[in-house]
Amino acid sequence: MCGIAALFAKTSATEAHLGALLADMLEPLAGRGPDSAGAAVFRDPVPGGSAKVSLLDADGQATDWAALGAEAVLSDRGDQAVLHVDDPDGMRWAAEHAPHLIALGAGTTMEVAKRRGRPDALIADMGLRGIRATHALGHTRMATESAVVTAGSHPFSTGDDLCLVHNGSLSNHNLWRARLRAHGIAFQSENDSEVAAGYLQWRLREGDDLVEALERGLSDLDGFYTFAVGTRDGFAVLRDPVACKPALLAETDDWVAMASEFRALAVLPGVEDAEVWEPGPGVVYAWTHAAVSA
Repeated sequence: MCGIAALFAKTSATEAHLGALLADMLEPLAGRGPDSAGAAVFRDPVPGGSAKVSLLDADGQATDWAALGAEAVLSDRGDQAVLHVDDPDGMRWAAEHAPHLIALGAGTTMEVAKRRGRPDALIADMGLRGIRATHALGHTRMATESAVVTAGSHPFSTGDDLCLVHNGSLSNHNLWRARLRAHGIAFQSENDSEVAAGYLQWRLREGDDLVEALERGLSDLDGFYTFAVGTRDGFAVLRDPVACKPALLAETDDWVAMASEFRALAVLPGVEDAEVWEPGPGVVYAWTHAAVSA
């Protein structure tokens, strides 16, 4: 099952309430994924030469985050935190300074949080309703391929302002996990969706843009899936060539949104005037702030 929600702001007015709008989208999707929930928000870029790192203590402990030596602790949720670090490669910094913790993601703008249980716990813990952001992804998970643990929850990121949420299953993820490790991609869980995120990270590193990477994945990644992918500048959606997993896109002059069910779109302001459609099988849909502002 699993539920996906994604929202991209085309105006500053939407940015101001984007966290609250994403929270409203996630709540109706709890029935599609009651095991855990997660979100990635893109906001408040840190200066060049540094990064944000989202960390998790999988033991559920309240970590002394300041003791890790970061420039600043941007948020502290007990067993999770977002740190500002003086290294542009946030995942490398985490491996060196906090190898006992799980790095949920890193980049100049991206912040990731996850929680077991229904999305209301994540929304409250993250303070999502008070967050201003340019765009964000959210997910509610029904665990089918790995344990119900926080680290196995979506979104997945291998760093560098890229994350992925997924509804479906990949059949060749073990093969690609081994291949990607040989290319220097590190994984924090056994979830097949993290392999898809690592695959995209590798292809971007090899010179593909996001659309090219997703199109290449149509032949490399076997299985059935709907992907929503967030990057520093925007987001993209792709369904596999069979398109058996549900997905809807909607667009107005103020926002673009994607969800697994229309009821998650129905909460958005102006949806009655939106263009709403089902993304076609094997077609990449992408939006960037550079393109919107052009």
